[in-house]
Order: sequence, then structure tokens, then C-alpha cells
Amino acid sequence: MPGLMIRDVPAELHEQLKTRARIHRRSLAAEVLVILEESLADRAGSWRLEDIDRMRIHGKRPLTQALIQTALETGRP
Repeated sequence: MPGLMIRDVPAELHEQLKTRARIHRRSLAAEVLVILEESLADRAGSWRLEDIDRMRIHGKRPLTQALIQTALETGRP
């Protein structure tokens, strides 16, 4: 199986990955593989509700009721 080495990972990112791996009871390498697989998965198909909920809650910009209301008031679909 091919390998991958990532150099110069920022310390804060490394800690976040270690924490996430610990929470999911995975090795650091296994956690990174899961993250890569999820991010590269074909999103052309239908989204599952659990995917939408995860993005609403844990995305880079969590979807809040205030954000939805602002979008509606400014005419964004």
C-alpha cells in the first residue's frame, strides 16, 4: 500500500488531529485517512441528513438561525 508523509504540520493542527483520533478511538494515521476519505467522497449524490447536521453544527461557519434569517432578509435562496 502506498504511503504518505506530511511535513511541517502546525503544532495546533497536530493536537487537533490527535484529539479527534482519541475521541474516535483511532490511531492518528487512521483518523487522517478517514478525514481524507470523507473529504474526497463523491458529493454529487444526495446528502444524508447526518451529513447536513454535522456541517450545520461543526462546519467552519456553523449554520445558525440568525444566519438563516439574515440570508432570507437579504434575498439569498
